[in-house]
Amino acid sequence: MTTTWVAAFRSAVISPYERISYVRSRAFADQTVRQILHLDGGGEALRVRFSNRYGVRPLTVAAARVALRKSGSEIVAETDTGLRFGGAAETTIPVGGQVVSDPVGLAVGAGADLAVSLYLPEETGPATFSHQPQESAYVTRGDAVSDVALPGAEEVASRFYITGVDVRVPEGAAVAVAFGDSWFDGVGTTPGANRRSPNLLNRRLARGWVVNQGIAGNRLLTDEIGEHALARFERDVLQVPGVSHVLVHFGINDLGLPGIAGLPPATADDLVAGFTELARRSHEAGLRILAATIGPFAGSIYPGVDTPEGQRTRRVVNEWIRTGGVFDAVFDVAAAVQDPDRPDFIRPDLDSGDHTHLNDAGAQAMADSVDPATVRL
Repeated sequence: MTTTWVAAFRSAVISPYERISYVRSRAFADQTVRQILHLDGGGEALRVRFSNRYGVRPLTVAAARVALRKSGSEIVAETDTGLRFGGAAETTIPVGGQVVSDPVGLAVGAGADLAVSLYLPEETGPATFSHQPQESAYVTRGDAVSDVALPGAEEVASRFYITGVDVRVPEGAAVAVAFGDSWFDGVGTTPGANRRSPNLLNRRLARGWVVNQGIAGNRLLTDEIGEHALARFERDVLQVPGVSHVLVHFGINDLGLPGIAGLPPATADDLVAGFTELARRSHEAGLRILAATIGPFAGSIYPGVDTPEGQRTRRVVNEWIRTGGVFDAVFDVAAAVQDPDRPDFIRPDLDSGDHTHLNDAGAQAMADSVDPATVRL
């Protein structure tokens, strides 16, 4: 049987030098970082991807191991396997570079939790990272990559350097990419519970799976938290091995975040142009593109986010998404989660509490708004 590599997990990364005050990375030196990755798909072997895209100095990884996670920081000892890079146990990733581990013959299933442990012996500088992955990393002193558990380790709510896991599967397998903002990234859902909307959508698919390239705070048109969608589309969608579909949810941050700085929101014309360009690039690459309507965010607790102009624009753009015919399919998230009596607001039982993000039940409603027949993997 002919096999191929496809993405089983993805983690979109941002710069540690973002301007937004709550986006903070960290540096490491003589520390082990153990990170938990919830696999969207499985295969007979795996390889792990690492990035120093935004680093300002080379990143030395003196040792790296992968295992199935048992619970917390504890691994299933008999699955623990060393990662190698071109046959070597140590690797140095240049500034702006990335590295893919050699294949590991560890069979994994969809829904498995991997623990990837890195020993970082030298001062790293601020790390390339994912700032709100809704999963903990465990940080401890010294080289502890082979330890079964890390008692007393510091728990950190970010992910560092890891950008993905690929698995080897029979040829012909395909994946979809959830490409968007915090509504894919899972902000507002229970950390560690894997209740992000793409996780929940995966449970409804008869075959194939969706990997998550959401970035909380990401925008369609403007760099702010991460490069904007049009800038990162090539890397975070087209370069994903096995991709055949892309699901997009953007717009809330283009309409809401400018108000924090006292600036006007994006215009309807600009958002329509941006979405149209995403559709054009997807079709040019042979991908099917499914677009979400822009979710409600009225009453947001974040000052400046909810403005009358932004709400008007959201309604105009959503009508265009529903009727414009640019996309291969539309999933109407706005209709699925809005308060029937106040459609610009999230329904109270689906609201995380900040009136901007969905809770676990809201993420389920978002996943349920996608017709599985439109994700023919």
